[in-house]
Amino acid sequence: MVNRTVHIDQNQLAEMEQRYRAHLVNSLSGFKSANLIGTISESGQTNLAIVSSVFHLGADPALVGFISRPNSVARDTLSNIIATGSYTINQVNSDIWQQAHQTSARYEPQQCEFAEVGLTPEYYQEVQAPFVAQSRLKYGVKLESYQRIELNQTLLVIGSITDILLDDVALKNDGSIDIEQLNSVCVSGLDCYHRTERLGRLSYAKPGKPITLID
Repeated sequence: MVNRTVHIDQNQLAEMEQRYRAHLVNSLSGFKSANLIGTISESGQTNLAIVSSVFHLGADPALVGFISRPNSVARDTLSNIIATGSYTINQVNSDIWQQAHQTSARYEPQQCEFAEVGLTPEYYQEVQAPFVAQSRLKYGVKLESYQRIELNQTLLVIGSITDILLDDVALKNDGSIDIEQLNSVCVSGLDCYHRTERLGRLSYAKPGKPITLID
């Protein structure tokens, strides 16, 4: 059977039912990392939210970014980050993927997502925001900047990594992290979660030099 190519143009996108369009466009970028962002308010109320837009921004200095939806309505995660300057990013694994997804529910500000979904907050040294105890790869982040993207009013949040916590079994001799050892999951679209299958690591690419498997 030969697959048929479906062509969808910009006008058709604009005319689609809202939820259908959201599922379609969110699927286009493929697999995305699944992370829980932990924050705490100035009054001590913890908050936990799943985010699939975390991305690497630089290694020296160590910077990480994510996209927050428009704050035209209350966004406890964003408000807490701006108020305290502290947050944690906690990778989702196959033991907690359903609890992680449940944090996307619209809880009231006074409700604690940790308690509501059955995850455990933990604190480490000088990091003010809570980590997720059940996450096997997590890091503390200090807010460096945030800026509005005028095209759609989302916010780009950039932070510097201050503390990294991970299971030692996943840390390789060259500094790379074998995230499959941690049973990390990824997400596609709005609500589909996946395990991964490693193909291999490849040598540094140079013109005229064949690539080789290195691990």
